[in-house]
Amino acid sequence: MKRVAILISGGGSNMVKLVESMTGDHPARPVLVLANSADAGGLDRARALGVEADFVDHRPFKGDRAAFEDALHARIQHARPDILCLAGFMRVLTAGFVEHWQGRMLNIHPSLLPKYRGLHTHARALDAGDSEHGCTVHEVTPALDDGPILGQARVPVLPGDTPETLAARVLVQEHRLYPLVLERFSRGDRTPVLLP
Repeated sequence: MKRVAILISGGGSNMVKLVESMTGDHPARPVLVLANSADAGGLDRARALGVEADFVDHRPFKGDRAAFEDALHARIQHARPDILCLAGFMRVLTAGFVEHWQGRMLNIHPSLLPKYRGLHTHARALDAGDSEHGCTVHEVTPALDDGPILGQARVPVLPGDTPETLAARVLVQEHRLYPLVLERFSRGDRTPVLLP
């Protein structure tokens, strides 16, 4: 059985879907939800689901990313995970941290990578006049929002869409896609999942 740690920064809706999926004959189980702030709403949601939840506050480490990552890594190691899932974790991780977990760390990003790495993806898709948008699950590498693509889900861009309406429809697909990819990845299958 694979052990999964999930890193969050906010309400943790993707984390909830991942935790809820890891039951029955799923080859993995959640062992830790870790946030970079004590007030991340997802911590209480994780505890309510019976998952150990903790935080390493990034603010005391201001200007010292390596020290923050050392503390983060120590807390993660305590849970002995096999796989690390980033689920709305809003801290950019250094190459040193990523390389330790490379091949075992997943992220979900709200665009059809390689388009729109970074922030404000929904507004950027609208500004570009794209006819479709979506989300991507990928292996994490030192380059931001890069790495092998493990799954994508597409949504049409509708007339009158705003960044908020588009984000809401993409989030529905994130909740479908990430659990599917994690299950396959936990079984050793890296074949990309493509949802319509």
